[in-house]
Amino acid sequence: MQRYYYSEHIDSFLFRKSSEILGIIARENEFSMEQTQRMAWEEEIRILKAVLPGLAGEIFFEFSIPRMGKRIDVVLLVQSVLFILEFKVGSQKFDAGAVDQVWDYALDLKNFHETSHEAIIAPILIATEAEERASPAHIQISTDGVLVPITCTANSLRSCIDRILHYHSGVALDTIEWGKGAYHPTPTIIEAAKALYAGQKVEEISRTDAGAKNLSVTTAEINQIIESARANKEKVICFVTGVPGAGKTLVGLNIATQNIDKDTDLYSVFLSGNGPLVAVLREALARDQVGRSKERNQKQKLGDARREVKLFIQNVHNFRDECLRNMERPPLEHVALFDEAQRAWNLQQTANFMKRKKGLSGFLVSEPEFLISCMDRHQDWAVIVCLVGGGQEINTGEAGISEWIDALQRSYPQWKICISPRLTDSEYGAGEVLKELHRRVNVCWSENLHLAVSMRSFRSEKVSLLVKQILDLEPGAAYETLTEINRHYPIVITRDLEKAKNWLRQKARASERFGLLVSSEAIRLKPLAVDVRASVDPIHWFLDPKEDIRSSYYLEDVATEFQVQGLEVDWACVIWDGDFRCTKKGWEYRSFVGSKWNQINKHDRQVYLKNAYRVLLTRARQGMVIVVPDGDTEDPTRAPAFYDPTFSYLRQIGLQEI
Repeated sequence: MQRYYYSEHIDSFLFRKSSEILGIIARENEFSMEQTQRMAWEEEIRILKAVLPGLAGEIFFEFSIPRMGKRIDVVLLVQSVLFILEFKVGSQKFDAGAVDQVWDYALDLKNFHETSHEAIIAPILIATEAEERASPAHIQISTDGVLVPITCTANSLRSCIDRILHYHSGVALDTIEWGKGAYHPTPTIIEAAKALYAGQKVEEISRTDAGAKNLSVTTAEINQIIESARANKEKVICFVTGVPGAGKTLVGLNIATQNIDKDTDLYSVFLSGNGPLVAVLREALARDQVGRSKERNQKQKLGDARREVKLFIQNVHNFRDECLRNMERPPLEHVALFDEAQRAWNLQQTANFMKRKKGLSGFLVSEPEFLISCMDRHQDWAVIVCLVGGGQEINTGEAGISEWIDALQRSYPQWKICISPRLTDSEYGAGEVLKELHRRVNVCWSENLHLAVSMRSFRSEKVSLLVKQILDLEPGAAYETLTEINRHYPIVITRDLEKAKNWLRQKARASERFGLLVSSEAIRLKPLAVDVRASVDPIHWFLDPKEDIRSSYYLEDVATEFQVQGLEVDWACVIWDGDFRCTKKGWEYRSFVGSKWNQINKHDRQVYLKNAYRVLLTRARQGMVIVVPDGDTEDPTRAPAFYDPTFSYLRQIGLQEI
């Protein structure tokens, strides 16, 4: 796929007629060309024809950034520098959002475009009607070779380019090889959902290198299962496993977007019991739809966009309630994709809920069994895809994956099971029930149903392994893993929350999101102005801009494992309280009740707390700082003895203190 509308050597660009260049760009444009867009391209061509004489290199118009669903106005390759030019034609000011936009473009190429990794990248924002500055903008460069964005007018653009080339001369880029460079993006789940919903293919927004299994392989496997079930009139349940951040949710969204037409029997629904994830994705998609329609000079109301998205991504409990209203009628969808299927409720939790909230006494099936029964109502065929994460159960009453297997064994022997062989790993908690599947005739095993490499932490694939080693109290192994990843994925530790906040602000660039994360049991952080009981709206926390006090950027509201599971930030600060303490005997599990810490003795609750920290420590894509407070000798609920051993353990592993 060609990633740009127009490309040519600069000397050929200067020689060619402007009308010809505009014609090529317009021909490649996938949308109807509005007059404002045409005028913008004409002005960009005019400016560059005046600015570029005497320079040698390559020019690209409308260079695609699939992960962001955007296009760079102009990319220039001159000598050793990659110039990212964003034009604001007719603008008199340099909007902060536009500065972040051009910076985001530069960072995207640096991180994900193979032949841009070693380049000097200079993002420049041009406001064509802005006033000229008395002195030129200061040039700053980060250690990775990306300059802090420079703002200029059309008249000062050439002087900016010359100054950058003067200070950053080096080996010239090979323009032909650069254009061939592979693009290996790792989008956030929000970015991926927006791109897929807008019609992009998963291959365009996911890694395809040897280090990660191409998500299209897993998607193709599931599509084949769906097609086979449809053709042979079968009912099939499919289990997809993966490490945290490997892209399980992305696989589910990909299948759902491919089968979004309600008028076909392949119509699919993406279901999740993760309320914050559903809310954030719905709002992100709706806002994005409105934004895209505005770019095309069309008008779509946010309320209308929200209603459309609501059909595509549903809360599993709403789906369940709809099936309860008519116990005979099958759902509209033949294909149901259950995200985080291991979090479905067990029999006791389901029965209690049905009695308290629905007035149904004697409800005798677990949530997994009821959901299977709903899809089983179809007379011809049905497919359930369970997306399963290991070590992710964090709520009381979450059944784990074993209840799905138990329900199939107990009540649905006719259903075919397609399963990842990795579901046998202990972290998935499937227990002894998996052994019974080997005696079942209609079971198929496929490695393509497992995603083994985390893509969330694109700077290091081994963050989830490190976190597992830390939580399993394997300091030697954790030290070796940390040594391997720390250069690309910084993890530091401190006892000072303000130092941690400053570290986040210094590390994050452009729109890279950062925020404070804590365990829901971290009650005794209130002296640090951290109150987990204060209500946080994940929509504002994850989606709102830097100037909004409700956003994660403000570093005032903290998110717990319940708000962030399934989502991610670029940089995280994890604040560690006395609820999960390292001792000579291992981890100690505590819950604060009334005025003191109480021991947690129930195994299930211990697992939930440990998994809460697993979730928190695997949310950051680029790096994190861990805060272990000093405690207070005058406060028996915050005694230093509750915190010091944990800090010492993490320092022993090799975390650098700031």
